[in-house]
Formats: sequence, C-alpha cells, structure tokens
Amino acid sequence: MKKDNPYHDESLFKGAPKSAFLKARLLRNKMTPSEKILWGYLQNKKFEGFKFRRQHPIHLFIVDYYYHELGLIIEIDGAYHETKEQEDLDEKRTELLKFQGLTVIRCTNEEVLTDIDTVLTKIKETIDKINSSRRKGI
Repeated sequence: MKKDNPYHDESLFKGAPKSAFLKARLLRNKMTPSEKILWGYLQNKKFEGFKFRRQHPIHLFIVDYYYHELGLIIEIDGAYHETKEQEDLDEKRTELLKFQGLTVIRCTNEEVLTDIDTVLTKIKETIDKINSSRRKGI
C-alpha cells in the first residue's frame, strides 16, 4: 500500500497542523485514568523496548499512542465512542489513518481498567503481525 499510494507520508506527524501540537500537549496533561494506566506500561520503552509516543499529532488527528517505526496507533475509547454518530466518525478516522499505511488498535477504557493483560497481549500480537508482514515483504 505504501509504495502504491502517492499520498502516503512517511513523516512522523503526517502533515499535522501546528494547532494540533498545542492541543496534544494539553491532552498529555489531562490524561484519563485508563490512558495513565496504559502509558505506565508503554512509556520509556518499558513494553519490550518499543518506543511509543502519547497524544501524538498525526495528519488531522491526535492519537492516544503511536509507535512510529511500525506505524502502529493505539486508541482508547471512552463511553462517548459507543454512540452511533461517534462510531461512524471513528470508522472514518480509522480509514484515513489506514490510507496513510498505519495500523490502528482500538480498546475501551473498561478493557484497560479491568483486563490490561489482554490489552497488552493484543498490542504485542499486532506488533508481531506487522513485523512478520514486513519480513515477508507484504
């Protein structure tokens, strides 16, 4: 997809507007309890040596967590993501991010708060899948 897509952007921020950087900083200072819990596992390369960024501007969005080297985004969805309108917006957002060659994992606040081990396993399995695809040249 990356090589076939003339609009694919390999940069760290994928053309994010300047205003997104201030908003991202504000969001980093107001993390939800579930965001704080997951960040405790991901920060400072604690999670198997992988470098994640939090509240990271990408394209038109600010994603919860981003692993640039593999183009992996992790989003934690709160209760407002359960409305039909927000589900539709999330789906469009995910498609735009996938168009940039990125992989998006979504989990809920509840999953992070009550079953962090399953969330971490899902992240690790996704990383392994991306790495395997890259080794095969897919």
